[in-house]
Amino acid sequence: MTDTLSLFNEVVVDILSTEGVKYAGSKLKLIPYILQLAKKVDAKTVLDGFSGTTRVSQALAKSGYQVLCNDISVWSEVFGTCYLLNDKKREAYEELIQHLNSLPPVDGWFTENYGGLPNGGCSIQVDGLKKPWQIHNTRKLDAIREEIERLSLPKLDKAVAITSLILALDQVDSTLGHYVSYLQDWSPRSYNELILRVPNVFVTNEKHQLFRHDIFDLVPNISADLAYFDPPYGSNNDKMPPSRVRYASYYHLWTTICLYDKPRLFGKAKRRDDTSDTVAASVFEEFRKNSNGRFIVIEAIERLIQLTKAKWIILSYSSGGRATADELNQVLTDNGEIIEVAEVDYKKNVMAEMKWTNEWVGDSDKPHREFLFLVEKKQTK
Repeated sequence: MTDTLSLFNEVVVDILSTEGVKYAGSKLKLIPYILQLAKKVDAKTVLDGFSGTTRVSQALAKSGYQVLCNDISVWSEVFGTCYLLNDKKREAYEELIQHLNSLPPVDGWFTENYGGLPNGGCSIQVDGLKKPWQIHNTRKLDAIREEIERLSLPKLDKAVAITSLILALDQVDSTLGHYVSYLQDWSPRSYNELILRVPNVFVTNEKHQLFRHDIFDLVPNISADLAYFDPPYGSNNDKMPPSRVRYASYYHLWTTICLYDKPRLFGKAKRRDDTSDTVAASVFEEFRKNSNGRFIVIEAIERLIQLTKAKWIILSYSSGGRATADELNQVLTDNGEIIEVAEVDYKKNVMAEMKWTNEWVGDSDKPHREFLFLVEKKQTK
């Protein structure tokens, strides 16, 4: 089912249904605007360079584009396999999902580390830690994840099963949408039963491609007509150190469910060892300045644009500082022609077209501003 939305007082575009989990970097509300900008250029292939939950990739695929979907996270690759590489009708997975739903609960690794008793509404357990799920659901998780492994499923079927499991767990968690801290009082949804359903898979005529690479290793080696970039921006306050909590940490549990590797854990949230700061840091989450006084994240964006083999680029940017706005504007104009700059107002659910390419800079200090830039890249010889 699709709804419609009028953008720029121009054409009406379809708001295509997509599926994903709660995600701090989700661009769910940006999707119709991204699609509208994509329609302004003659693109056939689109690179989604930081795909996350793959919602943008799903929408692009449903819109008829050939999608090159990339993200460094293993759970994003699983989601991409489920949705973009699917070649079956939803009904083909019903028997598998119903089998997983029918399994009796067991006590296992996930229950030991992440399951909690109701405790009259408090999620703090005898070990002094808060938990993300109630024990009746982690017992189902243990049974289902072990069975998925035991079945030795084909890659696509396994991805559909794991995606179904993650989507179901996202509906019964006791968090604010990430897994670096958990609620002290159990959320109402955490009392519900974990029930899997077949993801809303679809089949398209295009042959989509899936990658799990660092973006700087990927873009010099592939080509697309259009690239969409939504890097995992961190804190934009240059007086503060970068957040010690990285995107890899936010969703460490999804990684563990995909890999089923029962890793060594640390901290009150029982994060994976490999989500520590020294391992999981991203240059795009670094808003401090380098020795030349330039913002490191802006330098990374410029390098990304220069390495990308695409005629057009759509860049998402969350504002929060005049300095970064000035620098970003300079980077974009140095490396291409800004065809359009648009600001999304979530409260009004509209998108304002900026009349001049530098108009957004002077008005960028207001908090929580979302901009989309459509850039035609300079062609290098």
